[in-house]
Amino acid sequence: MSDILIKALNPSPEICAMLGDLLIETVANGGSVSFMHPLSQKAAEAFWSNSLSAAGRGEGIILGAFDGDRLIGTVTLLLDLPPNQPHRAEIAKMMTRVSHRHRGVATALLREAERLAIARGRWLLVLDTAEDEGAAGLYERMGFKLTGVIPDYAFKPHGGLTGTLIYWKRLQEGVPPETFE
Repeated sequence: MSDILIKALNPSPEICAMLGDLLIETVANGGSVSFMHPLSQKAAEAFWSNSLSAAGRGEGIILGAFDGDRLIGTVTLLLDLPPNQPHRAEIAKMMTRVSHRHRGVATALLREAERLAIARGRWLLVLDTAEDEGAAGLYERMGFKLTGVIPDYAFKPHGGLTGTLIYWKRLQEGVPPETFE
């Protein structure tokens, strides 16, 4: 998709409402992103309000993909990790609207998250995705390596357990010397 715009999101009622709608749609369609169906707008917006506040404190970056004025996807780059892990970040809450799936939105979001990770000195990324109906294919196409599977990790939004797949990706070779100074 050449028309999509990807940008870091700032807290506002409008952004929280758009993110809330996307989260509700994702959960309703079986997306395993930590929530159960049905998910209320209030709960969804509270989650995003807290997440955007954390991003405002530098604990992460929430990216949004827009098709015109419509939010069509998001991914979070988590940066607030323990002091012995200044070189790594986590990918979380990757979501794309059903209407825009398989059109390059998630790939564009991940590429931007990787660029921002490197710009912040984070050269190792980790993530997890549901074993059932997760985004394993996307992550593997993007160069992430499967570490393993944890069975029965979480409940799916409509019930029943699913395992989680743990992935990692080194964005740069070697350890920058300044990491340990």
